[in-house]
Formats: sequence, C-alpha cells, structure tokens
Amino acid sequence: MERDLAATMEDGVVLLADRWFPPALDRPPVVLLRCPYGRRQIGIIGRLFAERGYQTIIQSTRGGFGSGGDWVPFRNERADGKATLAWLAEQPWYGGSVYTFGPSYLGIVQWAMASDAPADVKAMAPIVTSAFVRNDVIYPGNTLALETLLAWVYQVEYQELPARRMLLTMARRKAAVGKGHNELPVSSSDMRVVGRSVEFVQDWLRHEAPDDAWWEPVDFRPARALAPPATFLGGWYDIFLPGQIEDFVAMRAAGREARMTIGPWTHASPAGMGTSIRDALAWFDSHGGSSNGRRPESGARLFVMGSKRWVDVAEWPPPATPERWHLQSGGRLSPETPLPSNPDRFRFDPNDPTPGIGGPSLDSSNAGRKDQGRREERADVLTYTSAPMERDVTVAGPLAVDLWFRSTLDHTDVSVRLCVVSTKGRSDNLSDGYRRLRPEDVEVGEDGTSHVLIDMWPTAATFRRGERIRLQVAGAAHPLFNRNLGTGEPIGTASVAKTAEQQIFHDPEHPSAIVLPMSTI
Repeated sequence: MERDLAATMEDGVVLLADRWFPPALDRPPVVLLRCPYGRRQIGIIGRLFAERGYQTIIQSTRGGFGSGGDWVPFRNERADGKATLAWLAEQPWYGGSVYTFGPSYLGIVQWAMASDAPADVKAMAPIVTSAFVRNDVIYPGNTLALETLLAWVYQVEYQELPARRMLLTMARRKAAVGKGHNELPVSSSDMRVVGRSVEFVQDWLRHEAPDDAWWEPVDFRPARALAPPATFLGGWYDIFLPGQIEDFVAMRAAGREARMTIGPWTHASPAGMGTSIRDALAWFDSHGGSSNGRRPESGARLFVMGSKRWVDVAEWPPPATPERWHLQSGGRLSPETPLPSNPDRFRFDPNDPTPGIGGPSLDSSNAGRKDQGRREERADVLTYTSAPMERDVTVAGPLAVDLWFRSTLDHTDVSVRLCVVSTKGRSDNLSDGYRRLRPEDVEVGEDGTSHVLIDMWPTAATFRRGERIRLQVAGAAHPLFNRNLGTGEPIGTASVAKTAEQQIFHDPEHPSAIVLPMSTI
C-alpha cells in the first residue's frame, strides 16, 4: 500500500488518499471510497478488495484526516468527486476502470459523482444510503431525526482524537448525547452535547422547510436517471431505507441497471457490512472487474423476518395484495369493517414525550428490534391488536396507516408502529411511520376530524401461527423523531410546549386502518 497520495481539487485544496493494490497485477481496476471518517479506520476494506484483484483508493473527504479545506457535509462532494476521478485518470497505475463503494456518507458521495461520471465508472455500490439526505434522514416525515443527528454530531466531533482518547470518548457517547435529547430550544442541543455550536447543525435547523431552495445543491436524485449500474444494500431497520428503495425504483424506471438486497439489519450492522462487500465484489466482477464473473440476477433479494428466509423477487414492491386491517373498539385490529363506536383518547404532553424505543436510529444502543412493553404501558400510547394468526401470514412491501383523528392543537405529530406479538405476549417493533402535521397538510372534514395517510418503513415479515399483529398509535417517538411542542414554531427555536388532547376514530364514517401488503413470497 501507499499512504497520503495527494490529489488537487479544482479550487486548489489538496485531499489525501491511501492506495491498496495487488503488486502482481498490472494496472488492475480501481475501487474508490471517499470517506469523512478516516482512511486507517477502514483500511481493512481496502485490503479485502486488493486481495481480490482490485486496487482500492480510500480518500479522506475535504476538511478531515489530513485533507485540506473546510468540511461542510455534502456540499463539496460533487465537485471534489469529479476532480478525484480526473486525478485518478492521470495516475501511472490507472487502468481505465473505476468502481465506487461505500455505506452511508460514502454512499452519498457516490450519488454526488453519478450524474456526470465518465464512462470509466463501470458500476457503483451505494450501501445503506440515499440520494437526498434531507428528506430521508435529517427530516423524515418533516420532523427532525434528533437521535440520529446528535449521535452523528458527537461521532464526527471527536473522531480525530488519538486512538485511546477517542475510544474513551465514544464509550461515553450514550450519556453525552442523551443530554441533548430534551434540550430546548433544539438549536442549543449541539452545545449541550459537544460544548459548541456546530455550524452545519444550525444551517439545517435554519432551513427546515421542505421546499427551501438551500437544499437543491445536495439533492442528488437527478443522478438516478444517469447512474452506472448499481447494487444497493439496505436494512429493514436502517435510517435510509425508504429513500434507498425509492432510488432503486427510480433507477429501474429510468431504464438503468440496478439490483437490491435488504436484510434484517440496522444502519451499522456488521453482518450487513460483510454482505455488502461480498455483494459489491460479485457486482463489480460481473461488470468488467477483476474476474469477469457471472452477472448477478437483477431485481431484489429480501430477508423475510419471522420465517427467517431469503427470497428473490423481480421488482419492488414484491407481489402482494393490499388489505385494510381496521382499528376497532376495545383495542382490536381486524380486516372487518368497524362498527359504530366512540373514539379512543390520549393526552400528549411534550414535557413527558412518548419514547421511541427501537426503530431506525443511528444510535446503536437504541436501533433495531426492541421489546415494546415499556412503551405500550404508557397512557399516551394506544394499541390495536389482532386475534392470533390461524396460519403463517407474510407482509412484504410498503406500508401505510390511513387515520382519522382530532386534536385540540393545529400542530401535532402522529407516530404509528407495526409490531409482532409473540405467543408469550412480547411485542417487538417491525416498522415505523411518522408525520409532523401542519394545518395546510391535513384534510379536515365537516365534523372536525382530520384525515391523513402516514407512510411507514417498508418491511418483509412473517407473522407465525399463534402470533398477533399490533399497531401502536401515539403522539411521539422521542428522540427518534423530535417531539412536537404544539405551537407551530420552527423546530430549532421553539421552546414553549403545549399539551394536546388527541382522539383516534374507528367507525364506518372514519374507518382508520393500517394497509398491509399480504404477500405469498
């Protein structure tokens, strides 16, 4: 390997890279990783690719780990990626073929390069990532993913400390980040967590609105119609999953070649990372890489939770029949049309917000599948539960909740969560849905009830015989999604909280339901 290779960007800033390579091969194809988290830390990936006939370039992105300039997340990656590809083409060891790889931020930079990538870029492997981070991770459902944001702020703040100090600091992350979860206003939470105001956090909070033009330079979705062949990998509990699936579908619709694998993983799952490397190697090999292997089948490979099996489908979504499972009086859930009944009620107090236990989080201590007992014991969480399954039933594809409700506040949130209840009574989360509701977003009927459709994280899961399907409805899942204070003030500056009285309707005129894709896969 060679360390600290210097590449000059268009504005004169110098970025550093390490090169791993098989010395017996003459100018083998390049796998490019552009990373804000350090080169040495992921050197094992460089070695793995090099041992299999590729040379790997791991470049530190602007503003960190020896690379010059200032790091402003996402905003320089298009220009720097383009300049890096031009620099590669000038090197004496370059053989004319490039493949891009990497998870999360390392996937976002791939999208930044994809719209005007030269023909030398033969294929890409964007892992647990998406082409537009604003909608998919920072403001999912138009609320702030506070837990993920603060976990990331803490990580990047201290990642360049000497190894011993960095490890000790990361061991304290949960306690340190937790101090910012309930800080008001939210714009001061970074100060609470890392002791200073973080400029990019303040920028994101100042530009909360979904139609703010400030986000256009980091919206890489147009690249999906131009990108080289791509293999995607995601997890059912990953923070990026809805966006990653949207990217896959958009590429296929544009006639681009793409395949996708989704497993039972969280964002930082080691098993998911191992699978992604094997998957990328097969994809690169089959697109002119080191061994010119057999091309993997297009389509999607899905892990079905519950029955614990892998299935291959030609397209997303997998074949399924949508069924409306209605909320019923007495906390029941069934496909039957609801009978006349009174609405269920709960009070949401932002000063004691309903916790988000498990789900799509960057905080590894809270991410993924968790026992929901403590959440479901709260008076501000309603649950609707089916009868035990008489046979195995598989749900696979996109989910949504069609909800009629009434709130005493114009500004409120709705949190919904699909769970599986075991034969012993334990409830575990499978999928989340969340929406921040403003008056202009909600259809209000003559009787004052509001009607809203809440998209959820897609899933694939089998409810085994004897298990039950459960839907939770609440006013928050904090700090997984930042609580709504109820005033309509901007997220960053709001500091006054109002309590909301909420009603959930389930009658023939207001047939609230979860729409389940019943599948035979």
